[in-house]
Amino acid sequence: MPLETRPRERLLREGAGALTDMELLAILLRTGTATASAMELAAAILGRFGSLRALVSASAEELSDLKGVGPAKAALLQAALEIGRRIAGSGEEVRPVIRSPEDAAGLVMEEMRHLDREHFRALLLNTKNQVIAREVISIGTLNSSTVHPRELFKNAIKRNAAAVILIHNHPSGDPAPSSEDLAVTGRLVEAGRIIGIEVLDHLIIGDNRFVSFKAKGLL
Repeated sequence: MPLETRPRERLLREGAGALTDMELLAILLRTGTATASAMELAAAILGRFGSLRALVSASAEELSDLKGVGPAKAALLQAALEIGRRIAGSGEEVRPVIRSPEDAAGLVMEEMRHLDREHFRALLLNTKNQVIAREVISIGTLNSSTVHPRELFKNAIKRNAAAVILIHNHPSGDPAPSSEDLAVTGRLVEAGRIIGIEVLDHLIIGDNRFVSFKAKGLL
């Protein structure tokens, strides 16, 4: 097939939504057989089962019986279809809402209080202060974790975050902010102000206790 009409190239150029069922199947199959291309094999599968919906109910044995499919391709097809089925049946994702520093700390305390190195993370929030992602920005040493504004805001921009909450832990268990913590926070707040993503707070996690820069008037 001409390069510009191949399913994989079309997906990269136009997005998955532009592809037909046959083209999507061909991408999953990757290769055809000695006598049939991946597109022809995809057409044969759809011809046998009628639709993607019917294909969901097909067993691995039924798929493997098709000439050119075999156990490996049958397993790949079933895995992809099962992922789609689970997503369709999962309903709307429940996103935590951050109304206070305690809400944010509660999401990470049990995990971060036991870490033996400093981890710098961020909660990405939408305009309703719902958490849309939890990002690991950097992992440092026993007493430091360097973070650059570029690393923090790259994914925030990609996910259309309206605001972020900065979080890092102190392995010593003492959440008191250091002078370096204050300086880093100032740089990140300023960078966020420039690009239009507000830094709502910075939490330092200690041993079952935390410090909120916002609550302490440090932000």
